[in-house]
Amino acid sequence: MPKVTYVEADGTAHTVEVDPQLSLMEGSILNEVPGIIGLCGGICSCATCHCYIGGEWAAKLSPPSEGELAMLERASDRRPESRLGCQVVVTEALDGIVVGLPSHQSIGE
Repeated sequence: MPKVTYVEADGTAHTVEVDPQLSLMEGSILNEVPGIIGLCGGICSCATCHCYIGGEWAAKLSPPSEGELAMLERASDRRPESRLGCQVVVTEALDGIVVGLPSHQSIGE
């Protein structure tokens, strides 16, 4: 089972196993990792699963959809490596991925 390391803004790391085909958001919530709220339940309508995926890991992901990009426009602390955890499906190829979490989640202002 792939391992995902979620890193809180303060540097606290949580490495958990996530079933393939679950999203990063679902893996976080099921493993009680703080920092991802997932208010909309994963339908790409709130940006409360905002996370950061950079470097080599970003290259292994499909590019964000137009809907995801629209939601990311509303995310606080957006960066070039921002993604929505509900839109990133865990696969065996992502075993070891490191996911950064913003200091807070927001559905926009």
